[in-house]
Order: sequence, then structure tokens, then C-alpha cells
Amino acid sequence: MSFAIIRNTKYKRENLKGIYRHNERRNKNYSNDNIDKEKLYLNYSLKSPKYRYDKEFDTMKEKYNLKGQIKTVSNIACEYIITSDKQFFEEIGEEETRRYFETAYQFVAEYKDLGEQYIMSAKVHMDEETPHMHLIFLPVVHTQDKKGNNIDKLACSEFWKEKDSYRRLQDAFYQYMTSHNFELERGVPKEETGREHIDIKEYKEITNFDKTKEKLENMKLELPDVPDIDDIKMARWSKKRDEKILEDIIKPKDDLINELYQNNLLMHQQLLKQAKMVEEAEKYQKERNKIMADNRDLHKQVDNIKTEYKQKENNLEWKYEYRINKLEKENGYLHKVIDKFRETIHKFIKWICVNFDMGTGDTLIRDFERETRTCLDGEE
Repeated sequence: MSFAIIRNTKYKRENLKGIYRHNERRNKNYSNDNIDKEKLYLNYSLKSPKYRYDKEFDTMKEKYNLKGQIKTVSNIACEYIITSDKQFFEEIGEEETRRYFETAYQFVAEYKDLGEQYIMSAKVHMDEETPHMHLIFLPVVHTQDKKGNNIDKLACSEFWKEKDSYRRLQDAFYQYMTSHNFELERGVPKEETGREHIDIKEYKEITNFDKTKEKLENMKLELPDVPDIDDIKMARWSKKRDEKILEDIIKPKDDLINELYQNNLLMHQQLLKQAKMVEEAEKYQKERNKIMADNRDLHKQVDNIKTEYKQKENNLEWKYEYRINKLEKENGYLHKVIDKFRETIHKFIKWICVNFDMGTGDTLIRDFERETRTCLDGEE
């Protein structure tokens, strides 16, 4: 899985002009070979400065009445470089890439309650191998003066005063980005691993993998032919001289050749082992990428199932509510019918008792219920 990457750099006033020309692409030529001038039009700003960074700083300091003692050696601005790896951006596409940087921009505005007004510039570079954003901001802390008044103070040392400030930044950035549905990983800090993370491309560069492969293909492991002293046919030489040539010239060279051969064989084994390691790593990375892609597809399928289930659940809930309301109406109507029927029976019994001289209605009802074992009160 790809990593959520954010790095911080502090700048003095003297640095701002050069940083401005690079970030805002004001130079005609660049020492960075990765910049593709034909893709300059793809770059975009999430926030553009009106002036050069140093002049923009002066304007912002005056506008927001920033406190704090600023010296020549003071760090007055910071820069976040925000990115991930090339494959991550290729997989999520152009629209999600823009959302990635917009989300990161909001993170910076909210982190340590900085405030968007103190972001000087946010420039996304799409003209290099991997998309990334240069975000320049003023390290402002919200505090109080000696009189207890709330002030905004430009103080880089206070903004980064915690010993583990950068670790907190990395943790907060990772949590913020993943909470906005970016599938990223928080790398294990180098304090725990004791080493820097190295990907396949970097490993190839460090180990000079391409040249290693070329050497392996051109390396010959066969021993060169060694002349046999018996094949030397020179009649004027004596036997002792032949033995001397064998001992002093041919044998030492033969021993040297064998030694070189053993060294060459050992080096070949080491290079072959290294090449296989890289090839296995590439194979693993391809398999891992496929698994991650399948995992993303499964997540999408699960989300679709959840959405479909939610829709069915809502439809079912609506149907049940409709039926319940209908039954309640019918039940209310039946209660009215029963009440009316009960009222009519009592009137009828009273009418019979009066017209046929049969006593009281209660006596007639009691006798009727006893003889027929019937209850005229519908509630019992």
C-alpha cells in the first residue's frame, strides 16, 4: 500500500526568493532533470501569492498584525512537501488526485489551528515524475501577551517546540487523509526500524542493478586454455630450461588464472543472488499490487452491497409503515363499528323491556348471558 507523505522544511528570509522562483515556475531553466517543460500547463495552484514570497510575507505580517521578534537568522516560513508514490496517483486518477491535494490543504489549515489565512502559497506540480504539492505557510501560534491579550505570534521554534513534532505531524496527516477515504499506510518511523524505507526503484539505483545484469550476461566463467609445456617444441631448449619455464612462468600464471577464476565465480554467485533478489522483489510487488487492486474492488463491491441493502431496507421499512398505517386506520374504523353495534344492542334491549314489560335491561342481559353462556361485553 502507498504511504501518506508530508515533509517540512524551515526557511529564512534569504531563502524565499529562490523558493518562489522554483515553486511558482518562474525560471527559464531548471537543474532538476525530472521537470518536463511540456507539462508545465498541468500545474495548478490551490492558493496563489500576489507577490514574491518575501514581499508576500511583509504584506501578511502587517495585515494580520503578527507579533514576535524577527531576526536575520530567524526562520520565518515553512514549506510542506505533500505527496505519495507515482503508482498511487496513477491508480486513483486525475479527479481523486486533485481531491487528495485539496484535502491535504484543509489539513494544513486546521492543523494546530493555523488558519487558512496564514497559508502563503499552495502549488501542485504535475510536470515531474510524481505529483506533489509545495505549500508555504507562516508558523503562527495563537497565544497571549504579558497583559493577557490574545495575539497571533510568528514563532517557528514555538510552532515546532515538541520534541516529537514531526512524528505528531506524520500521525495527524495519516489519520486525516485516511478519514477522508484515501487508502494509505502510515510508515513505521525510522526510530523504530533503524533504517530508511527503500522501494524497488531506489534499491535498483543503490545496487546498480542494471549494470549488474549487464555484467552477468557478459561474464565468462570458462577457464582460458593454458598451454602445456609438452606442446612447446623448441629443439634448442634443454630439459632443465623447459622445467624452469614451467615452474617460473607457466605455473604461476596458471595458479593466477585459477585464483581469478575462483574469485570470478564467487562474484558471479553474489551478483546472481542480488539479481534474483531484485527479480523476486519485483514479482512480489506485482502480486502485491494485484492483491491491493482486488482488495479495492472488493471494497467497492461491499459498498455497493451496503448501498443496495440500505435501499432495500428503506423500501421495506416504507412498505411496513404503509401497512401499519393502513391497519391502524382499519382498526380504528372497526372500533367505531363495534362501539356503534354495542350502543344499538343496549338501545334494543331497553326498547324490548319497555314495550314487552320484561323488567330492567340489566336483569334481561344477566339472564341471557347465564342461559346462553354468552358475554355481551366485547372487552371480556
